[in-house]
Amino acid sequence: MGKSLPILSACLLAAGIQASWANGGGSMNMPHVESPRERSPEEQAKSLYNDGVKTVKKADKYFEESEQQTDARKKEKAAKEAQALYTRAMEQFGHAAQYDAHMHEAWNYFGYTNRKLGKYDIALAAYERALTLQPGYPDALEYRGEAYLGLNRISDAQQAYLDLFANNRTLADKLLKAMKGWVETQRASSTADTNAIGEFDKWIQERSQIAAQTASLTRAGAAASWR
Repeated sequence: MGKSLPILSACLLAAGIQASWANGGGSMNMPHVESPRERSPEEQAKSLYNDGVKTVKKADKYFEESEQQTDARKKEKAAKEAQALYTRAMEQFGHAAQYDAHMHEAWNYFGYTNRKLGKYDIALAAYERALTLQPGYPDALEYRGEAYLGLNRISDAQQAYLDLFANNRTLADKLLKAMKGWVETQRASSTADTNAIGEFDKWIQERSQIAAQTASLTRAGAAASWR
């Protein structure tokens, strides 16, 4: 409704001017009034996507605040703000994907916001869509890895890490950090499978050492090339 008002106002204004001159208002040339150009679906998708990015950044800030807050009341308030903003962003990205079904970034963020809202199955489907449109898309691989953690699909999360490690070390490190956080959370649970968690933690430590060694070799090689 908000989009139609400016167009309607312009039409009414033009009609009013035309009527006044038709009734003998004068002999001057009628001013030209251009109607606003209707945006293409792709333009509307980009606008909604950009709005969604702004919203999701606000949501992430509230989420981080809720994680760090020690005051129970403030923690709950920040969490609610984050959830409300994730919901709004999810709708914005969903509408963007409707306007442009080939926008892999919108599908990726649609998955991200659904994951933050605990809707893991929808999130995974959205990541799959993003990866179909853009095979190997690193952001979707990392987000999907975190979704696998949320569903306790450890082997899938491990594979996601290995895929990222070969192509995007920054996001691989981010997923490894999420894995460490998952282990800490699971250990605090009374129903956790301690053996499975122990094995996963061992794998994480091994991968951390390999990552550190690889980074060290890379730095050494780069330093040698500078000489």
